[in-house]
Amino acid sequence: QVQLQESGGGLVQAGRSLRLSCAASGITFRISAMGWYRQAPGKQRELVAVMNSGGTTTYGDPAKGRFTVSRDSGENTVYLQMNSLKPEDTAVYLCNVARTYPWGRRYDYWGQGTQVTVSS
Repeated sequence: QVQLQESGGGLVQAGRSLRLSCAASGITFRISAMGWYRQAPGKQRELVAVMNSGGTTTYGDPAKGRFTVSRDSGENTVYLQMNSLKPEDTAVYLCNVARTYPWGRRYDYWGQGTQVTVSS
């Protein structure tokens, strides 16, 4: 059973930094991508940053230039370094593991989420 455990969220003032971590357990397959999404109240879930199995990173627009995703493949752990945080970054940050089957179907696993609140 795949489990994703996020940590590192909290309350921080605007302009400060936070580092999120997500450890995946129960992985018995090749992870095609691992990373972070976020969801703010009343808004759709959006991409923050992901890294695929080849090390290529993809960032959502709000994260570009401020956030950095990294991964410890040997430990199935992904990190999100968030700098210069803004109040609009306030959201629940969700860890994601993507599995792509040989025939192309994708299945996503999600963590419970960690709250990040940025005060002005």
